[in-house]
Amino acid sequence: MEVKDKAVIVTGSGSGIGAATAKHFANHGAHVVVSDYTLEKAQTVADEITKAGGKAIAIKANVAKWDEVENLIKETVNRFDKLDVLVNNAGIGPKNLARVADSTLEDWDRVIAVNQTGVFYGMKAALQQMTKQGHGNIVNIASLAGLKASPNNISYSASKFAVVGMTKSAAMEYATKNVRVNAVCPGYTESSLLNYLRSAREDMDTILKSVIPMNRYGKPEEIADAIVWLASDNTKFITGQTITLDGGTSL
Repeated sequence: MEVKDKAVIVTGSGSGIGAATAKHFANHGAHVVVSDYTLEKAQTVADEITKAGGKAIAIKANVAKWDEVENLIKETVNRFDKLDVLVNNAGIGPKNLARVADSTLEDWDRVIAVNQTGVFYGMKAALQQMTKQGHGNIVNIASLAGLKASPNNISYSASKFAVVGMTKSAAMEYATKNVRVNAVCPGYTESSLLNYLRSAREDMDTILKSVIPMNRYGKPEEIADAIVWLASDNTKFITGQTITLDGGTSL
């Protein structure tokens, strides 16, 4: 995939899909900014990349804070003189799975701040730089929960539906500016969020796999493949799309 020497930011890349994506970009020759709200996690992934012969630096950023997102973009441009790709991956789930009437205000505020507002902050800051330099590519990480009902998970579902909508709106606005904006919608993928969901009840693992035609969970590396592909020069005519990777669950 054609991403060699591109300057790439991956938020929330201290673990899971984000870490797999950062490593995949580096394996294809990109200069990667590993960003996470915990600097130690980001630095660990960046060190793994450099030890493997790749190019990476770590920058701390809480995507729910505008000044930290703004600084993330600024530091990246200062280091590489450009920003080719932003992957808005940082995301969280609620502390409690519950019906709407029983959901907590704290869960709503936390999840929306990171998953929805954080993506807006990332796009806003990145698009300012990308329009200035005349090119760019944004890949937002949405979810199957942003395409279909996700009971007992109102804040997460709302945030991911929003990401799909924001992706389409931004893609239309910047299509003539040589900036592409797409999203990927993972289904049940091996991650800390999935582990939390599986812990909700003893038979949850069986229930979840029963709705996946492939009868298995996705792997972070499989999601990373799609992200890097969308961010590459191999997909120059693709914008405003949501690529679903769910083993057939949405069928």
